[in-house]
Amino acid sequence: MARICVVDDKAILRESLQATLEREDHVVTTFGDPVEALAALRQEAFDVVLSDLKMPRLDGIGLLRALRENGCDTPVVMMTAYATVATAVEAIKLGAFDYLQKPFEADAIVVAIERALEHARLRSENEALRTSLNDLRPRRTLVGSARVMRELRRQLDLVAAGQATVLVTGESGTGKELVASYLHAASPRAARPMLCLNCAALSPHLLESELFGHERGAFTGAERTRKGRFELADGGTLLLDEISEMALPLQAKLLRVLQEGEFERVGSSTTRRADVRVIATTNRNLADWVTRGRFREDLFYRLNVLPVALPPLRERVEDIPELVEYFLQQAGSAPGGRMLRLAPTALPVLMRYGWPGNVRELENFCQRAATLCPGGVITAELIEPWLASNRTVQVEGLGHLREGRLLADMERQLVERTLARFNGHRVRTAKALGMGVRTLGMKLKQWREEDESRQRTAVACTN
Repeated sequence: MARICVVDDKAILRESLQATLEREDHVVTTFGDPVEALAALRQEAFDVVLSDLKMPRLDGIGLLRALRENGCDTPVVMMTAYATVATAVEAIKLGAFDYLQKPFEADAIVVAIERALEHARLRSENEALRTSLNDLRPRRTLVGSARVMRELRRQLDLVAAGQATVLVTGESGTGKELVASYLHAASPRAARPMLCLNCAALSPHLLESELFGHERGAFTGAERTRKGRFELADGGTLLLDEISEMALPLQAKLLRVLQEGEFERVGSSTTRRADVRVIATTNRNLADWVTRGRFREDLFYRLNVLPVALPPLRERVEDIPELVEYFLQQAGSAPGGRMLRLAPTALPVLMRYGWPGNVRELENFCQRAATLCPGGVITAELIEPWLASNRTVQVEGLGHLREGRLLADMERQLVERTLARFNGHRVRTAKALGMGVRTLGMKLKQWREEDESRQRTAVACTN
């Protein structure tokens, strides 16, 4: 079923076309005045426009030109009893999908409409695939035989079969994006696109444009109309990573899409619809953020229909041997990689370590070992110094802190959390912590320089 806009100044033809297309289960809206049709097309979204060529006030070519100048890419099928090569060429140059000469059989118009709908569907899929290329990650699987992982896979199989929104929570590095991919691949939507968007990576203005799209000229730099992720993922899945970082005004617009399935592009008043399953991820306690006024309560409950909590690696230590084998095999099969194995004495070293970065840290560790191991066996002597420099201690309320730097790390975490609470406002942060703004600035600069120094050292070690 599609929404068809029919524009023709002759009532008898409008009625005939409406009856023919409604028999094909389409929703048809007719206009005898092309100016009225143009106004409606600026306010409503149609799937195909079927327009006569010769009409008073505004002909079909003028209607088509106005639609394209406004950034409307809806397929347009032109009809005329005065077919000429010149008008056909002009219509095609302006982007008309098809050009039919009157009189025509009812079957001809049905076929033309179906072809236009198929063209629009393929164009949308191609655009979605091009967008999804930026979101692609190497295909991985949920590795692990621990009881918590067996329970997780059982839960995911149940959740995948549903249509409700999913909220995936867990510490950084536990594999939330991987779980989202698993859910999409096991769902009835697997044949449709899955698109990803990191809510923390963009400003609120750009994030709104990425989600809902924008019209040409909607803001500086908007040189052409662009579809958003909701339109491109129609029929599929949209992953909203780090949902907790979305600004409150944008949360209200997201809530509307989740409840009504409706939205407008930036700079447009045309209401559009999309059938998208949303999977949101976060490493924060959203219930706590609701209490603190950082996240809408109604949106939290709308997202948390099917909650999925991922266990940290320290709660599934028995999976470490299996994960190490998997990651070493992945590293070895990469271009220029070597097949390595873990010495028996090295495994207990890995099992004792706390892995604050979870599975992601273990994966990075295996890639490092595969690169720097001089022989074919990864020994305990090789990896112990690496882990000793990263060893952490779990402190209630503050997470993992490095041994030998407990006080310094506690101070940094306290400052960073207070800074986040005040949205980066240094004056309010300094006042809350009882220190001067200049002192706060010096500490932030020192920590930034320490981070940069560690990054340069890490790069040098791998070169």
